[in-house]
Amino acid sequence: MQKWYSIFPKNPWMSIYAWVIFCLLPFFFIFRSWSAVGISVGIGLLALFFISYFYSFKSKSGLVYMWISFEIVINVIMTLLFGYVYLSIFTAFFIGNIRSTVGFFIMYGLHIAFTIGAIVAGFFIEINLFLPQVHFIIITVIGVTLLPFNLYNRSKREKLEDQLEFANDRISELILLEERERIARDLHDTLGQKLSMIGLKSDLARRLISKNPEEAEKELADIRQTASMALKEVRELVADMRTTKLSDEVMRIRQILSAAEIELKIEGEPNVENIPSNVENVLSMCLKEAVTNVVKHSDASVCEVMLKQTADEVSIVVRDNGKGIQAKASSVGAGLKGMRERLEFVNGTLTIEEAGGTVLSIRMPIAITHQVEE
Repeated sequence: MQKWYSIFPKNPWMSIYAWVIFCLLPFFFIFRSWSAVGISVGIGLLALFFISYFYSFKSKSGLVYMWISFEIVINVIMTLLFGYVYLSIFTAFFIGNIRSTVGFFIMYGLHIAFTIGAIVAGFFIEINLFLPQVHFIIITVIGVTLLPFNLYNRSKREKLEDQLEFANDRISELILLEERERIARDLHDTLGQKLSMIGLKSDLARRLISKNPEEAEKELADIRQTASMALKEVRELVADMRTTKLSDEVMRIRQILSAAEIELKIEGEPNVENIPSNVENVLSMCLKEAVTNVVKHSDASVCEVMLKQTADEVSIVVRDNGKGIQAKASSVGAGLKGMRERLEFVNGTLTIEEAGGTVLSIRMPIAITHQVEE
């Protein structure tokens, strides 16, 4: 549900000016009666409608259905008395935001039935009131019929996207936990035995240093050799932990895009050659961030990833057919800033363009990065 203070519903197909017109237009229909009683009744009904609308946004329990029922009844009365049917658009919008499937279909069916019934009855009661605006009434009926389904499907999709994001976060946490456990096991297996050996040999050398200096010297040499081996193994372990293969990241983004129902098209081979491990790690992290932005913010149906390696550079281009970077710049600014910082560290560049969506280009000069690493 939206916030209770959202008097004007947020909808990409209708601007706030249209909603303002729907709020002000009923006064024209009410004041046409030229009757003090009729005007008072009309203004009172209009006030009751927006009070019900206010509380329908505020309510979180079953009371929401009571307030929607009040709105439907007021819509019927306003239609029969004043010929004003357009408040039903407000109710239709709110019904489309109901998350409960059963509640949505019940209120949707009741709203359509009462709205169409009131319009038909209005034509029989006072045809001159409805006939001049029959075109707008037909458009309203179409909106009341289609708008709730459109909004319901959008809310359902947003809910699935939230669940997908939560699942991805949970998977990341589990992967992190598994990685910590693996690191703990590797450190135990790598260092535990050798540190124990160093401790035992140190005690032995301390006892032999006065009795048999030659044996003590041999034990100290063994301690030095064991410490060097342990240091080498720790360095290898840390190097493995720091490296993220680009080919492995391509497999992960394939799974993420598949879960988000976005078609993935890949050009080029993800198996890069002759580049430092830290450069490949930066490329993998940037590719992951770019695809994550596509899933979260683009509303795209297709994502293209183009990978190319030449003698001088490695490039990755991520293109989507979504709504463009201007519509999502505020929400992905931190991610783009982080990508630029990582790339600048290894003399890479990031460019963003709009061409039927967003085109994000990552370029990494191989020769310069080799010099930096040296």
